[in-house]
Amino acid sequence: MIDLLLDSPERRTCEMVLMVLDLLCQCAEGRAELLGHGAGLAVVSKKILRVSQVASERALRIIFSISKYSTTASVLQEMLQIGIVAKLCLVLQVDCGRKTKDKAREGTVKVVNDVADAIAGQQNYNL
Repeated sequence: MIDLLLDSPERRTCEMVLMVLDLLCQCAEGRAELLGHGAGLAVVSKKILRVSQVASERALRIIFSISKYSTTASVLQEMLQIGIVAKLCLVLQVDCGRKTKDKAREGTVKVVNDVADAIAGQQNYNL
């Protein structure tokens, strides 16, 4: 699915692939597969604010699922390295739908709290 998302320039195809990925990320195995792909998080985050409102909402839901249920030290590092937190903050600043902003706000708070916990030593993330 990630390879299809990488290769497809069409809006509708990207939206459909993100919808399927969103459904897959509702279970642990789906999230593990997304994280197991070298470009998984990067490709999903790249689609935010670049394809359509629907694609942005789905990509944010995927990122939120990952940050809520599958946060590890390596996932946090990857999110910081590929700029997901910056992208979430950008979503909060641009003119987009309320639903999209709400999901971006939730994701930003979750990731920032995880990073703060890791820095404070409350979690064993070893960042």
